[in-house]
Amino acid sequence: MLLPEPGVGEIRIRIAAAGVNPTDWKHRDGSIPYDHGLPATTGWDVAGTVDKTGPGVTIFDEGDAVFGMLPYPYGPGGYAEYATGPARAFAAKPGNISFTEAAALPLAALTAWQALNDTARLTGGQRVLVQGGAGGVGHLAVQIARHLGADVTATASAADADFVRSLGADRVVDYRGTTISDVVTDADAALVPFTGQTRLDSLRAIRRGGVLVSLLGADDAALALAAERGVRYRSMMVQSDHAGMRAIAGMAAGGALRARIHGTLPLSRAAEAHRLGEEGGIDGKLVLIP
Repeated sequence: MLLPEPGVGEIRIRIAAAGVNPTDWKHRDGSIPYDHGLPATTGWDVAGTVDKTGPGVTIFDEGDAVFGMLPYPYGPGGYAEYATGPARAFAAKPGNISFTEAAALPLAALTAWQALNDTARLTGGQRVLVQGGAGGVGHLAVQIARHLGADVTATASAADADFVRSLGADRVVDYRGTTISDVVTDADAALVPFTGQTRLDSLRAIRRGGVLVSLLGADDAALALAAERGVRYRSMMVQSDHAGMRAIAGMAAGGALRARIHGTLPLSRAAEAHRLGEEGGIDGKLVLIP
């Protein structure tokens, strides 16, 4: 087998587990229109062992257990036995979590960390709204917001309410029967992975001077309402981030951050993992094992 060679500043990882995210199948089917060329190997979340270091790498040695996110969106390649990527896109895997648990974290946890810590700049005692608190990003965002000392309101179905509370949410609102802006009007920040009416209602739940972090861009209606209400509107896309990965590793090592694992599948059944994701009903994260 011809293995990929790590370039300057890169490491080669023997992959032990690869996380599956909605962006994987959206890139595959063209919903997210980035041209990766053909043949293309999808997947960004990986955990495994450093197999070889490229020139200039000083932070890892061969044999180190690591986890991280390959450069997004242009650097997929996680659905494989080996992958190369920038050394500083990775962090040392905490010894108290498995490779499977580690592979479920990077993209979703980095999204939540960059939204809440870097963009919203949450501080202790601030009030944050997390839409979709049981979702892939949302369930990690609840834990991260709690770790940052925020007062957390999350939306979820009634069936998931106890789970979201167990993550540290101070209150859980059933999105199916409640308009969030009817019960929350003074949030300092909101993390919103949805569009349409949910995003507009979230803007109405934020105080003047607060911030909404959107994971799905913006539209004219949302921008107009944000301007009218004096809410800062920020659209973000996750980026590889060594400092962020180290923060995530620290939280995981301390027991403050855990990914919910729906199940594992062998790499040969990656297409099935995508079908399951596209059909919905995944309760947590799917992970592929080479």
